[in-house]
Amino acid sequence: MLASEAGDLGSTPSGSTTLTMKTPRKRQSLLDRILGRVDDLDPANLAILVQRLAGERALLETVFDTIHEGILVMDARGVIEYSNRAANHLIGVQESDVGKAVFWKLVPELARSLGIHFSRQVSGVVPAIAREIEISYPEPRHVRLHLSRLGDDETGSTRFVVILLDITADKISTENLIESERINSIFTLAAGVAHELGNPLNSINIHLQLIQRRLAKLGTSEDVSRISESVKVCTGEIQRLDGIIHHFLEAIRPGTPDLHDVQLLPLIAEVLALLQAQCEDLGIRVSVCVGQDLPVISGDRNQLKQVFFNLLKNAMEAMDSGGSIDIQAEADDEFVHVRVSDTGAGIERDALTRIFDPFFTTKNGGHGLGMMVVVRILRAHGGEIGVESVPGHGTTVTVHFPQKHRRIRLLPSATEENQEP
Repeated sequence: MLASEAGDLGSTPSGSTTLTMKTPRKRQSLLDRILGRVDDLDPANLAILVQRLAGERALLETVFDTIHEGILVMDARGVIEYSNRAANHLIGVQESDVGKAVFWKLVPELARSLGIHFSRQVSGVVPAIAREIEISYPEPRHVRLHLSRLGDDETGSTRFVVILLDITADKISTENLIESERINSIFTLAAGVAHELGNPLNSINIHLQLIQRRLAKLGTSEDVSRISESVKVCTGEIQRLDGIIHHFLEAIRPGTPDLHDVQLLPLIAEVLALLQAQCEDLGIRVSVCVGQDLPVISGDRNQLKQVFFNLLKNAMEAMDSGGSIDIQAEADDEFVHVRVSDTGAGIERDALTRIFDPFFTTKNGGHGLGMMVVVRILRAHGGEIGVESVPGHGTTVTVHFPQKHRRIRLLPSATEENQEP
């Protein structure tokens, strides 16, 4: 007789062969085999078994708590039965909430997107889900969520596992990259247009000079004086347009920084020396609180002077007369932070979001390119900028420069990049 896993071959009384199918045995897990022997264990061995199971559970929980992804297990109604440390942080689950809190109530954004009602079981309705959602509690985050059916427990109830991945940083980085590429494409187009505008402006200026010379030969009369005055106005407007084009081209093409070790305290002192006379005329008091042990940064001195010149000039122009400018600097393990605060008119909330836009200005006669120049230089230095303002009370601009050791780590040389696997 030949036997196989599928069944046995046997003979009938008539001599014919039949195939008898065997029902496959259910594979038992280690836990099933151990629990099957619980009745045969004495109290001492039973205690050892319980300690072993408790230790294995503690080990698994420790492993899950070291994982960056949030892990949740919930029943068919969404009641959370288990939550690791990352999930607790992402959706604000407390230890006391386990066994009580409903997942759909903690993340209502997902419930709304799926059309789930809290009173209904989701068994069979949502077998598997992959979504990117934005949650608002306990803090605004972008989360990639995977939900799948875990199976039925010993009572036959359906359970689900939820994997949560915080993609906030990636989302912000992607959005910044898209915005940067969009701005660069606009600037490239605008630079070409601005350059082309320079040629006809020069031609017009030359012809206006010729007209001015011919008018000078006609002698003095009322008509000649009027025409001459009009020519001067046109010449002045052309010079103003040429200045706008020059500032714009400087703003969008600041050049690659010539990096050297820079001490910010002497650099800020140089900029203040340039503006000292103007500050005295306006009655503006300037105070500086900068530690002598401020770390060195890696930067282009001329470009950094342009940054602080623009910031201080804006602060001065925000005050008609009087007032004060406060400059503070401090450092942490990664960055050097410089704050420039003024007691000027402040910036309205609707205008605060536009101050970095090209040609947007709240000043009479401003060209709206100063803050754009600051942002471009800071980006080239790996820095950041933040603005806080209260209308009627003043504005604080904070610039963050990476310290020299951090910039070297963030921007490896081409040789180091080629050596990477």
